[in-house]
Amino acid sequence: MSVQTFSLESLNTPTGAMLMVMDGAQLLRALDWQDCEPRLMRLLQRHYGATGIRLRPVSRASAVRRSLEAYFDGDLAVIERIPTATNGTAFQRGVWDALRRIPVGCTISYGALATQIGRPTAMRAVGLANGANPIPIVVPCHRVIGANASLTGYGGGLERKRWLLEHEYRHATPRGEEQLAMELRIH
Repeated sequence: MSVQTFSLESLNTPTGAMLMVMDGAQLLRALDWQDCEPRLMRLLQRHYGATGIRLRPVSRASAVRRSLEAYFDGDLAVIERIPTATNGTAFQRGVWDALRRIPVGCTISYGALATQIGRPTAMRAVGLANGANPIPIVVPCHRVIGANASLTGYGGGLERKRWLLEHEYRHATPRGEEQLAMELRIH
């Protein structure tokens, strides 16, 4: 396997510093919070081999960075246009594609997502694919919740998941905070 060189860029967000990994065509390959960098590196190694990548820091803001800044400023639709490339299995990529079709401001259960992709008994596999997602936020795995509408595991932590859902709900719908809390069952 040949070594691929990807660019590495950082971004300060309301949820903490993030790291973005892009290829030469500016396709987003991986994204994670800086305090989760070991997980980011494990996912990159899993997808590209232990010695399959080299990361090169960049100093100029990329289009991906500007899009993520706009997302955190409230322009939620911008993440739908971020071009991505992943090296997961065909099943994982199918789950990740389905995640990108969850409307902003909405959530779905693992079971409903499994049904949506035509694999209604594959809830556990959907959960594993969700957890292996190398591009959180852009591939919005945070929009997947438990069958009882509870917040369930999230690689970046439940507080970040809660923040992302509240952020999206606040900017995507005209409903108030009280309605948000009731619908998400988080308070």
